[in-house]
Amino acid sequence: MCFTLISLLSCQTIEKNPGAATGTGVGAAAGGVAGAIIGRGAGAVLLGGLLGALAGGAIGHYAYDVPRTREETARQYNYNASQGTILTIEDATVYPRSVYPGEVVDLRLTYAVLTPSPEVEVNVTEIRRITHNGELVGDPEVRVIRPGGTYTSTVPLHLPANARRGEYTVKTIIETSRASDARETHFTVR
Repeated sequence: MCFTLISLLSCQTIEKNPGAATGTGVGAAAGGVAGAIIGRGAGAVLLGGLLGALAGGAIGHYAYDVPRTREETARQYNYNASQGTILTIEDATVYPRSVYPGEVVDLRLTYAVLTPSPEVEVNVTEIRRITHNGELVGDPEVRVIRPGGTYTSTVPLHLPANARRGEYTVKTIIETSRASDARETHFTVR
């Protein structure tokens, strides 16, 4: 199932798997954007792409894990339903932190979602904004529906063989309609 937003650059396979949302890579040429449903069971949609110094690269299989349930997360944060919806990044990392052109960098994110009721699910947008020398070179975005709990998600970034050397900044942002949080990390292409 593929659809065009601006220009269709890649199709992705729909797979139903309650433990992971997966799809094939998306690579975007300058100005192009592609998206496809990548995990019907998980409600995940991948948008955005790669341009500039990362054009010709690809976004790999999106995967997620649930390290803590809603109850465990609520205990950890001493959460009370009167606090409303809480969204917080616990960790945002890039692994490995130093790579060569053509290699893969995993963009990992762990975050907590807390809602007033166990039945409430929220639309969460996970944004990974990648810049090189101050220029936007990638903006993969995953949209998912999450009940309360703690989640770890990984988006592998397959660097093109001609990726420019130097330091890249990854600003990871998570958003709902009522809350947001952000973290910044870096990796180096040698």
